[in-house]
Amino acid sequence: MALIKSARGFTPQYGDNCFLAENATLVGNIIAGDDCTFWFNCVVRGDVSAIRMGNQVNVQDGAVVHATYQRSETIIGNNVSIAHNAIVHGCTIEDNVLIGMGAIVMDGAMIKSGSIIGAGAIVLQNMVVESGTVWAGNPAKLLKEAKDLTSEITRIASAYPKYARWFMEGAHAGNDE
Repeated sequence: MALIKSARGFTPQYGDNCFLAENATLVGNIIAGDDCTFWFNCVVRGDVSAIRMGNQVNVQDGAVVHATYQRSETIIGNNVSIAHNAIVHGCTIEDNVLIGMGAIVMDGAMIKSGSIIGAGAIVLQNMVVESGTVWAGNPAKLLKEAKDLTSEITRIASAYPKYARWFMEGAHAGNDE
C-alpha cells in the first residue's frame, strides 16, 4: 500500500480510479483529480505548500513533485505526464503537457498547454514555455514550434490509466491491448 501521510493538518485527497503503487509516497496538502496514477518510488510532497492536479495526471517512477514554503504552490492541469525521475517544483503546468524523463521544472516556471519538455531539460525559475512548443537542453531552450502536439501528449497520458488497470485487476501486460 502506498505511503499516505498527513502534514500540517492536511491529508492527500485523490479522485476516482486512481492508482497508487505500493511504494508511492503522497504527503500533505495534495488534491488530485480522477484517473491519476502515482508510480513506483514517486514522491508527491505537499508538506510545505499545496499541490493541485487535474484529471489523468501520471507521476511516473522516481518522479518528485514538491513546492517551496511560503513562495510557490505546484499546479498541474489535466492530461499531464511527468516522466521517470523528473522533478516538478513550485511551478504551473497547464493541460496536455509532457515533462520528459529526468527533466527539472523549477519554481515560478509556467508550462503552457500542448507543450513538451524534453528528457533531461532544465526549465529555470520563472521561465515561460509557450503553448505548442518543444523545449530541451540545460538550460532549456526552444527546440521547435509544433502546434499539433496535443493528440500525442493525450495519447501518452491516456495510456497510464490502462497500465494501472493491469496492476489493479491483476492482468498481464500482454493480455490487455
